Amino acid sequence: MRRVEPPRFRTAVNPEGRTGVMLAICVTALVAIWWLSGVPGRLTFTQGGFDVARALLARVLTPALTYESAVPAGTVPLVWKAVGAAQATMTFAAAAMSLALPAGAIFGLLASSAWWADERTRGAGPFVAGATRLVIALLRSIHELLWAVLLLAAFGVSPLAAVLAIAIPYSAILGKVFSELIDEAPREAAASLRDGGASAMQAFAFGLLPRAWPDLVAYTFYRFECAVRSSAILGFFGFPTLGYYVAASFENLHYGEVWTYLHVLFALVALLDWWSGALRRRFAA
Repeated sequence: MRRVEPPRFRTAVNPEGRTGVMLAICVTALVAIWWLSGVPGRLTFTQGGFDVARALLARVLTPALTYESAVPAGTVPLVWKAVGAAQATMTFAAAAMSLALPAGAIFGLLASSAWWADERTRGAGPFVAGATRLVIALLRSIHELLWAVLLLAAFGVSPLAAVLAIAIPYSAILGKVFSELIDEAPREAAASLRDGGASAMQAFAFGLLPRAWPDLVAYTFYRFECAVRSSAILGFFGFPTLGYYVAASFENLHYGEVWTYLHVLFALVALLDWWSGALRRRFAA
């Protein structure tokens, strides 16, 4: 006689339900940590703080076009001063990226497992890649603001200190992301070139690197936008970028001037975003 198997019941798995449960657990854990840390009891607001915030926000749509206090004759107009500060901000960022990009490319190649995939270099590959990743971790573990403090103590308020404060951690960040993008790129074309007799360098340069090139370019432009914002923040340490004039205007209670410099920074970042987007589309085409 034919044996009849009893019906098997499968437990339905709802991915959306599991995602919701995990999200609820994460939110609950974050709220618990926030509460147990004692932060709610330390959040105190003063009437003076509210007054400053209200006065500052009241000028967000009406930035100053002229100085809000008397200035010596022959002083550069406020708008041109803001444009000059934006130019200095861009200069520091571009100089820092000119150092960080080649260093990051070298770090990215040495830390990439794909770079050491050839049998002739496989023996030294793990050691060199591991040592490079350790250097990358050490350099990027220190924020650019902390690098600025350290370099200010060494060089004073100088362009070299500002450029190195951005270039050092950014070279490590670029190296880490470059290595990951190279390792995640499809390797079929490189393998085909190797099977056809191409050298390891040729297979890497013509088979693997072009597959990762659009992502490498996109991340480079994104990191340049980050460098512009970091350059502006370095102004709070005394460098003549937009942050310097924002801090000076805020200390003098010239809130309209604060928003003048901030709007110039907004326009600069928006222009960079449009420009980098156009270049990314051109390189990815």
